[in-house]
Amino acid sequence: MTSRGRVVFTTLVALPIVAGALMFAVNGGGAVAGDASQQGASFDYISVPPGESLWTLAVDLAPQADPRDVIAAFIELNQLDSSQVQAGQRLAVPAGY
Repeated sequence: MTSRGRVVFTTLVALPIVAGALMFAVNGGGAVAGDASQQGASFDYISVPPGESLWTLAVDLAPQADPRDVIAAFIELNQLDSSQVQAGQRLAVPAGY
């Protein structure tokens, strides 16, 4: 076999290995997003009383925590667009509060 033939043969053999390694590197380390119900998360629900805000709910539910952190957890868990809530709105309470 000539040196050119060895180069071509080596390239053809190595190409699938390199492609597989590249695909693993791109897709293998990604996190898998899932629904909270699939992750075994448990939480309670509350209805927002009239005149309440996320700030007052955060202070009432977790007086030892920074209200900004609790509000951020409320927004993330309930997928809220803003910190505005309506009376009667049902909210999931983040775990630990």
